[in-house]
Amino acid sequence: MTSRPTGQLVPAATGYDLVLTRTYRASADDVWASVTEPDRTARWFGAWRGTAAPGRTVEVQLAFEESAPWCPVRIGACEPPRRLAVSMEDEAGSWPLELLLTETGGTTELRLVHHLDTTEPLGETGPGWEYYLDMLTAARTGGPRPAFGDYYPAQKAYFESLA
Repeated sequence: MTSRPTGQLVPAATGYDLVLTRTYRASADDVWASVTEPDRTARWFGAWRGTAAPGRTVEVQLAFEESAPWCPVRIGACEPPRRLAVSMEDEAGSWPLELLLTETGGTTELRLVHHLDTTEPLGETGPGWEYYLDMLTAARTGGPRPAFGDYYPAQKAYFESLA
């Protein structure tokens, strides 16, 4: 499978936003469930445990990463089925993210926004988010899972060129 990078870099008040978008022929409620319910997130990203609520921290198992580590995810905002703002933490640092859903006529657009202080990590993070969003699509459609090698390092130059 050859994937085409879709991410865009947008200047923001405190840095940059890396924005990746996918569209699904489904209600916002259904797509929301795919990105928030532990049994469904396990299919494309990883299961999570804990009590989910704004201001709380849950643990997410990065099931498709080497050694499948657990990492803390602080929930900044949860506005079903429209907006989820979280900050993930791992050995690479803190990752402030938002998932924004907009439904129009039975079709839902999902925008993943990774808030960045600098453009330095684009070559690594951009391909990773493309991979995970395509994993979400495969989980939702029952299609084959993508191979990470189709994303990294293949898309690295594209994302570095956005800076």
